[in-house]
Amino acid sequence: MKNILTSRRLVVAVIVAIVTIGVIVISSRAQNSQKEPSLPTRVVSDVSGWVSSVVSSPVKAVSGGYEAVSGLLNTYKENQALTEKVDDLAQAKVQLQTLQAENRALKDQLQIENTLTDYKVVNAVVISRSPSNWQSQLIVNKGSNAGIKKGMSVMGSGGLIGRVSEVNTTNAKVELLSDDSQVADRFAIRVANKDGEVVDGIVTSFNQEKNLIVMGQITSDVALEKGDLVTTSGLGGVTPAGLYVGKVQKISQDDYGLSKKIYIKPATDFNNIPVVSVAIPQQ
Repeated sequence: MKNILTSRRLVVAVIVAIVTIGVIVISSRAQNSQKEPSLPTRVVSDVSGWVSSVVSSPVKAVSGGYEAVSGLLNTYKENQALTEKVDDLAQAKVQLQTLQAENRALKDQLQIENTLTDYKVVNAVVISRSPSNWQSQLIVNKGSNAGIKKGMSVMGSGGLIGRVSEVNTTNAKVELLSDDSQVADRFAIRVANKDGEVVDGIVTSFNQEKNLIVMGQITSDVALEKGDLVTTSGLGGVTPAGLYVGKVQKISQDDYGLSKKIYIKPATDFNNIPVVSVAIPQQ
């Protein structure tokens, strides 16, 4: 019985192969001929086209359905991730409001007027940025008429980007953290680990090749790791405390092995700064 079925399959396969070769040969001759194709050729071509259409339609439908389902699943996953982020932001906002209220109450109780974390912001638009000093400075459309003074800290969309280096009546020049010159003004910053321990230091340079802020000459033994948050410490006396700088990217020893270098991934893309916020300390 198995031999009979095998023989039938072989015969069918041979017939299909012969018909396929015949269709190819006839089509080839019809294309090379200047005359119109004969009736058998047209019939064979029409039948072949119809069979191809019938076979391809379900395949296309299945493929389109798979892509639609795949896209729907991806959208669902993205929606879940965004929903979780929104929930986290809402919770963080509530916690921030609670802490701010407690902070105000404690200041009133202790009769403390202003601290290093008290400041207001003035928003400004970047109006000029020269290609020759793209990584070192920019100019904004607010100046002394808006209460801006030299030395004030400037933030971008993500966090700290630099400091006001020159002030005019209607505009101001901002020196960026991405300036790698030795004369660039440096910030006092602080790294906090998950246990609440902190390491204080200053921005010593900027690695433009890797786009990383460098915090050097660290001798503290506090254990830090990638992802720890970096903020301003306020110890310089001019910069408010608590301005977000970025996250720890890497920790390494210096060339002599006597101290450590902390490489920080900036919170803001220095190549894309359309607007800024100037932090003005409360008097």
